[in-house]
Amino acid sequence: MARILSTNPESDISSALATLSIALAAAVLLPACQRAPLPQYITTAPVVAQRTELTEQLLALLPAEQRCLPAAREEAAWLSDTAQKAAVSIARQYNPLLWPAWMNNRLVNAPFNIRERGLCWHYQHDLYRELRRRKLSYFTLGCNVRDAGEGSEHNCVYVCATGSSWPQAVTLDAWRRNGRLTAYTQADLEGENWQDRAATTAMLNWIYPLEHNLPVEHWALVKSGKKWNDYVPSWIEPGRNTRQGKIMYTNMYKGLQQRNGKPTDY
Repeated sequence: MARILSTNPESDISSALATLSIALAAAVLLPACQRAPLPQYITTAPVVAQRTELTEQLLALLPAEQRCLPAAREEAAWLSDTAQKAAVSIARQYNPLLWPAWMNNRLVNAPFNIRERGLCWHYQHDLYRELRRRKLSYFTLGCNVRDAGEGSEHNCVYVCATGSSWPQAVTLDAWRRNGRLTAYTQADLEGENWQDRAATTAMLNWIYPLEHNLPVEHWALVKSGKKWNDYVPSWIEPGRNTRQGKIMYTNMYKGLQQRNGKPTDY
């Protein structure tokens, strides 16, 4: 998580300028692979192999009698493919500048809005939004968090078998590698302080009903403009009238126009 801004305006300005200097240097010095993936990334051989591996990891969550069913495999493959493609799309919209990913939090939380989005829970909300675009028969989605309430808090999306629950799940992390999806099995997370985040799941289920058609530019929450970490729902009047709310609705309109009404860009 990014630091909390001080109450000293001069200190905040100096910190913001230092962050901007780091960002500019990073943009020049860091290789492109450290930033958002290029569109062709999703079709490279290693990523295609990862998509196949994730499909198998998801199928392993199911009861043995379901794993061989064509419908179950198709659903697992859809989740795997969509998660990979959506992670790339989300990162390209956020356009992260720094590596490792947590350094981008400073750009999002900076006073001058160097970046609008890019926190781990932004990726969590947006990835969850994309995975709610179809009904699931064999799998269920949820949100989880590591080290809740601590400075190292990290939010992700998880997938478990229908009828099962956290922690019997595969965790999907679109943030850690700037849009290059990382999947963790239950065994991968043993010994770490991960918890289910049911309240976030319930909120996102309400905002993004199954088979929703909201565009990829839609954000569940937007900055209120009052404090660096104060967010409000994007669909209520106070949210729509914020600076970030206006940006979101403009982006949604432009995106739908460019894609001839298609909600996704992947």
